[in-house]
Amino acid sequence: MNEFPDLGGRLLVVYDGHCGFCNASVRWLLRRDRRDRLRFAPSHSPRVAALLQRHGFSVNDFPSGPSTMVVVRDAGSPAEQAFLRSDAAVVLLAELPQPWRAAGACLRFVPRPLRDFGYHIIAAVRYRIWGRFEVCPLPAPNDRARFL
Repeated sequence: MNEFPDLGGRLLVVYDGHCGFCNASVRWLLRRDRRDRLRFAPSHSPRVAALLQRHGFSVNDFPSGPSTMVVVRDAGSPAEQAFLRSDAAVVLLAELPQPWRAAGACLRFVPRPLRDFGYHIIAAVRYRIWGRFEVCPLPAPNDRARFL
């Protein structure tokens, strides 16, 4: 079950590698992840297919991966937990330095349906505003070790 023995307790961020907004978000996270708590994998990667299926995502439904961000804690272990949509954003913010950690703590107090509504608005327009890549961009050489 453990496809990710090299994560060392870090969170795994599964993102749409073809989405301009998602790629910009990953770059934003990389700049702020000073404690090296995050690892990244595009959702269409064969390495994350089994993980996504364990959490209810069918490869047939989403040939390029799920249409939402997925953050996984303890990936590949019996304690594996997946967080979706705004819950994923809250978990990610908690791993970043201040003021982002405080922003995540405040966001927890917003009811999930309201947070997810905002998430869905952004998700609905992300390709129109930020574009779509034909191929997943390669990370910068100094960031490659943080990608699976």
